[in-house]
Amino acid sequence: MDVIYLDRLFGLNLLLDYCLMLASARVCGVVLRRWRYALAALIGALYAALMVLPGCGWLANGAMKLALGAAMALIAFGGEAHWARCAVVFFAVSAAFGGALWAMSISAGAGGAAPMPLAVFVPAFALCYAGLSLIFRRRARLAEEKRVAVELRFLRREARFMALLDTGNSLFDPVSGMEVMVVSAHALSPVFADYPGLAACPAVELVERAARFPELAGRFRLIPYSAVGGAG
Repeated sequence: MDVIYLDRLFGLNLLLDYCLMLASARVCGVVLRRWRYALAALIGALYAALMVLPGCGWLANGAMKLALGAAMALIAFGGEAHWARCAVVFFAVSAAFGGALWAMSISAGAGGAAPMPLAVFVPAFALCYAGLSLIFRRRARLAEEKRVAVELRFLRREARFMALLDTGNSLFDPVSGMEVMVVSAHALSPVFADYPGLAACPAVELVERAARFPELAGRFRLIPYSAVGGAG
């Protein structure tokens, strides 16, 4: 008869799930929100602990596991613009990690048993994590080099998003001489929540409509630009 230590099972799953969330976030190149990953890992660890309790065997079926994985991905990456992609990466990283861990368990003579003996799990966990880190290191490094986290505050609201570090962008404001960042309307939608449709307006119309609001009047102006595709 297998003996399962509930506290050990909870702690190992908490650590494992957090590492999987963190690895997935780094692969996707999104802003790291560690508290959300910790919350998702906590849900996963609680599920793992409940699953082995008497009368809770129904939690171990495939549909429940998929639903839990989707819920964890939603908790961790729900605020991202490409949540579905992050969720797919999370499932892929989890599958790769689980498969590697299972194979190492068999190689170590544990036969892929669950629960895996701690003496097998700890070194297997360390080796698998190191291996996956090497595989995804280049992808994460490229994401970190080319992307920067941006926090934009305007009036009483703020927006957070990732921006591509484009050294070829020479756009600047001819009045102040300040450099200009090019941002999509979707990324700016949180700061324009009080002004529906404003961020999606064409440039000239946006300036005209903004002038109708006292708090926005004088805060926007048109900036000339030239690019490969033309000028405006």
